[in-house]
Amino acid sequence: MKAIVYRSTGSWYNIKTETGKAMSARIKGVLKIDGITSTNPIAVGDEVVIEIESESANTAMITEILPRRNYINRQSPSHKKQHHIVASNLDQSLLFATLKDPKTSQGFIDRFLVTCEAYHVPAIVVFNKADLYKNKEQEKYAALKDMYAAIGYRTVLMSVKTNEGVDEVKEALQGKITLLSGHSGVGKSSFINSIFPELQLKTQDVSGWSGKGLHTTTFAEMFDLPLATGGKVIDTPGMREFGLVDITRQELSHYFPEMARLITECQFNNCLHINEPGCAVKNAVAEGNINEERFISYYNILESIDERTY
Repeated sequence: MKAIVYRSTGSWYNIKTETGKAMSARIKGVLKIDGITSTNPIAVGDEVVIEIESESANTAMITEILPRRNYINRQSPSHKKQHHIVASNLDQSLLFATLKDPKTSQGFIDRFLVTCEAYHVPAIVVFNKADLYKNKEQEKYAALKDMYAAIGYRTVLMSVKTNEGVDEVKEALQGKITLLSGHSGVGKSSFINSIFPELQLKTQDVSGWSGKGLHTTTFAEMFDLPLATGGKVIDTPGMREFGLVDITRQELSHYFPEMARLITECQFNNCLHINEPGCAVKNAVAEGNINEERFISYYNILESIDERTY
């Protein structure tokens, strides 16, 4: 029997069978050691094969993990040399960002977008808490919107508090499996509560001492959307950082769409677009055809990749 993983809490998983029955399941022992390279052998969104263990206790055994069509990966917060699968089998990802209380850096956004490009997951960036934005933040959003639109990314300005942009985001979720990510405190839980008021997910204000949001979601969890068109959303724990894994310095520019279009025009096929002569990417930056802030993001990410780990 096939099922989908809705929540992972360590050794037990909440699953839903093809017939829509919710059950608790655990991994058959042999699966724990067979070819698992991530810190979590099974991720939310995984399609699995199960055997019923106990009808009365409503438990099952996961005997097989079916091939993933894609997934979002990040560096494990507790094991820097290992990766953690955030979620799998996604139609799109939706990154919540804020320009105030807390401020999301462009570097964080770009790291997330690089990962989405690497794993073929379309991404939308939602700038939440628009009700807090003064002129400075409004101008910053307009600049970011133009910059990301020029390279093919959709952005939405939203305020859960005033309902601005909420319907637009809800519409984008219809009929799709969507990963919701972002720093703690950016309003993911408040947005989910606006869709699923019965869940009453915990929300907390931004931590005063650090300016960072406080963690409110402990485990990734998938919810079925209450829409006629169907669809699911996967809520994830707030992230302080988004560490890249399995991306080499040589590959990085392939995941910046505006650079990927030009890399075949560089003089050297192993060009890193930093000091090399005849670099089409650097020429495009100088001519204003590639945004300088994006190039700075690229450079900062490049410097953070430790080639010795590959």
